[in-house]
Amino acid sequence: NLSAYIPWFGYLASGLLVISLVVSSNLRFRIFNALGCIVFMIYAIFIGAVPVLLTNSILFCINAWYIFRIYRRTEDFDQLEFIGDERQVQKFLEFHKQDLYSYFPGFDASELSGNLNFVVTRDLVIANIFSATLLPNGDAAVLINYTTPSYRDYKVGRFIFDKGKGFLESKGVKRIVYNQVLNKHHLKFLKVMGFVQDGKGMVKIL
Repeated sequence: NLSAYIPWFGYLASGLLVISLVVSSNLRFRIFNALGCIVFMIYAIFIGAVPVLLTNSILFCINAWYIFRIYRRTEDFDQLEFIGDERQVQKFLEFHKQDLYSYFPGFDASELSGNLNFVVTRDLVIANIFSATLLPNGDAAVLINYTTPSYRDYKVGRFIFDKGKGFLESKGVKRIVYNQVLNKHHLKFLKVMGFVQDGKGMVKIL
């Protein structure tokens, strides 16, 4: 009996809207909110609630427009090298310490010295911090490649490893190497970026 399942559409739609309010990025907010609107529209059709259908149809169109704008928006990316003891870098690391350590639990800021270090800015806002040890064979062994929650839509990664890879190549980098990946979300990110499994780690050839 389909009618027995109709209330669950309402619960699912409400759940998606709640999730949209707790995610960290604007893109994810729009996606979950749009999905919630779609399910609410289905629910409204089943129960014959025209005002609910009309409201969520409008909200869905608004969300779809913002998603379109996010994907079409032209942003300015840049890479700025640093040594490791700069005050702004230290404040960035301290501010994001808890989330950062969930991705790189063994990270030690004292190891930045002597590495290839840079931040990626996105419209002049620091979105990512990257540090790797350069080896004679052209490998860049990653110490940290941390993107702030607001910018985890793969654009920063594509800039580092694709559009902006000329910067890495100019430093003599031939491969990006992770000796070990401990965070499942970061592992998913690396697979999307084209990294392949190599023992316990991940590798990408530039």
